[in-house]
Amino acid sequence: MPSNRHQSRITVKKCLAASSLVLLSPSAAFAQAVERFPRPDFQSGYVRPLLQTPGPRSFWLGYLDIFVLVAALALASYFALKLRSRARMFGLMLFSLAYFGFFRRGCICPVGAVQNVSLGLFDSGYAVPGIVIVFFALPLILALFFGRTFCGGVCPLGAIQDAVVLRPVTVKPWIAHSLGMIPYAFLGFAVLFTATGAGFVVCRYDPFVGFFRFGAPFTMLLLGASVLLLGTVVARPYCRFLCPYGVLLGWMSRLSKWHVRTSPGECNNCRLCEESCPFGAIHAPSGEFPGDRRTGARQLAVLLVLLPVLVVGGGWTVSRLYVPLSGQHFTVALAERIQHENTGITVPASDESNAFRASGKTTAELFAEAHVIRERFKTGGWFLGAFLGLVAGAKLIGLSVFRRRTGYSIDTSACFSCGRCFSYCPVERERLGKNQGGAENDNE
Repeated sequence: MPSNRHQSRITVKKCLAASSLVLLSPSAAFAQAVERFPRPDFQSGYVRPLLQTPGPRSFWLGYLDIFVLVAALALASYFALKLRSRARMFGLMLFSLAYFGFFRRGCICPVGAVQNVSLGLFDSGYAVPGIVIVFFALPLILALFFGRTFCGGVCPLGAIQDAVVLRPVTVKPWIAHSLGMIPYAFLGFAVLFTATGAGFVVCRYDPFVGFFRFGAPFTMLLLGASVLLLGTVVARPYCRFLCPYGVLLGWMSRLSKWHVRTSPGECNNCRLCEESCPFGAIHAPSGEFPGDRRTGARQLAVLLVLLPVLVVGGGWTVSRLYVPLSGQHFTVALAERIQHENTGITVPASDESNAFRASGKTTAELFAEAHVIRERFKTGGWFLGAFLGLVAGAKLIGLSVFRRRTGYSIDTSACFSCGRCFSYCPVERERLGKNQGGAENDNE
């Protein structure tokens, strides 16, 4: 292996996956729909249909979902750590895809639950439903002990991508490092939009929920098909380079006490496991420190000095984007529309602006409310930009720190515990007696 490849895989947080539109516990009904403006008074004899409120979700289904989640997580951890079976892990993955994906139609899932939890933290009037808390917290708790077994065998978003992997290619390290920033940005923007009341962007841009529900706008179906097509050659692109929940799972998995290992015994450095992993989660032996240690120390010192610059610069940069970002909020967009109509820029008036004018609310009140929301976006932009600057600086520092490895090791934050590498390890094959038994049971 070339030494530059060894260095490029020292530390990388490829913690990367669909939606959760459910905001209720299994014992609660859907909230009563509230109309934003009064109904228009039609003069043509048109009779407006009654607004239908969805009925309450079956009480027992919520508890069934929790039971299936607990059982699936337990089985995934058992299959990966104890049985070390890729075949069983794959079978569990297909079951999770069928149940949490197509039967439960993608709701509820931990990925979208990030938004519910964020809303509960920033909106004192919203109580996070119990089922959401369970789906959000349980995979993280399991990852803290056993790694990302949720990703390997339980997540329907990961399952639908894993099922289409055909001939995966190796993503160059510098590309993987760069794309690895996207999940952090997606997580940050999801929290920002939720905290300011601008909506649930994770659910809005979920590429697979249209397949799970057999219906979605054409653009979203096209996006989902494109991700799956890309997934045939780039394994799990959404999980690795977009999933916001994967960031949190990666943090927990890095601290995991009993993470899955490539080899059940001592590694003989045959490099077969590295070739089997399509996610770049297996690090090759590092050898001796390359180059001059003094030069490396100076580079590290420069990055440490640069870190606060990245934090402050990132905060300032994102905060300057508060105008276009806040435009995604309904109130701000409506205020901009009203202002344009009043100045003659936008003609004719929209349905939203007509409904607003019929509500009796003054434009001054609307503009004042929009101003407050924009200021929230500006403040939130500082925190988001500082967070992204800190992550970028930490990644650079991590790449500059040399860690000596005598054998192949797993990047615990990026490993999905999928079990692909098990059957490639000759130590594992010898333990199971497969070297003499042929290759027909390689995936057992």
